[in-house]
Amino acid sequence: MKKTDILTPIGITLGFIMIAFGIVSSGGASGFVSFMQISSVVIVLGGLTAALLINFNLDQMKLTGRVVKEAFNKNQHNIAELIHLFERLSERARREGLLALENELDNVDDPFIKKGVLLAVDGIEPEVINDIMNAEITAMDDRHQKGRAIIEKAGEYAPAWGMVGTLIGLVLMLNNLSDPATLGPNMAVALLTTFYGSLLANLVFIPMAGKLELKTEEEIFMKQIVIEGVIGVQSGQNPRILKEKLSAFLSEDMKRKQMEENEDFVGEPANEAS
Repeated sequence: MKKTDILTPIGITLGFIMIAFGIVSSGGASGFVSFMQISSVVIVLGGLTAALLINFNLDQMKLTGRVVKEAFNKNQHNIAELIHLFERLSERARREGLLALENELDNVDDPFIKKGVLLAVDGIEPEVINDIMNAEITAMDDRHQKGRAIIEKAGEYAPAWGMVGTLIGLVLMLNNLSDPATLGPNMAVALLTTFYGSLLANLVFIPMAGKLELKTEEEIFMKQIVIEGVIGVQSGQNPRILKEKLSAFLSEDMKRKQMEENEDFVGEPANEAS
């Protein structure tokens, strides 16, 4: 299940607020007017869009909206629940056989888990299951890289087009040195295009690409746990051994929390008996 990742909009908003504060504290409210330059915006955004259209094909460009939206979402990964799921599947498989696991899949939403369990139910060899599921992880990583490449390239092109605008402004300024009235506007174009390009790259595109890469790494990590769990269930591992094996993926804080929950669970009957 996906939820909104509030840190992305908070980070972008906070960045713009800090920049606005810097402008106001130095030049007052009227300072905003000095940073509003339509020609600079057109040069950066227009050049950036043109470069992306040249770099990518139409199908890839259509993914831009979906990729950007993904940076504002987060997947609900709960390793402890995943371990508990495979512990339960292992117990039922040892008690009733692998075929009984098909009934357990009605409550599982993750298609990757379903696929792995069905492969186990079909009696596929563990090595083959590992190869099939790892191939799917590799394909997913490749898809994510292609989608993320658009944002990464935007982060590269934005400052470059800011420099293009700077060169345009400087050329215009040098061609009109005899007219002092044009020096200010031309210098504004020269400096603001660099400002806009750097701002978009370092506050929006590059951090967004970094978040998308982190999300992919987290998803691959979870899928690796699934593979270990599926192979453990298929090979008939003892549920406790499988739980201990999968618990290696937990962080120290999560392990400590799990131990506290187990202690509370074990202590409840004793407390009631006393």
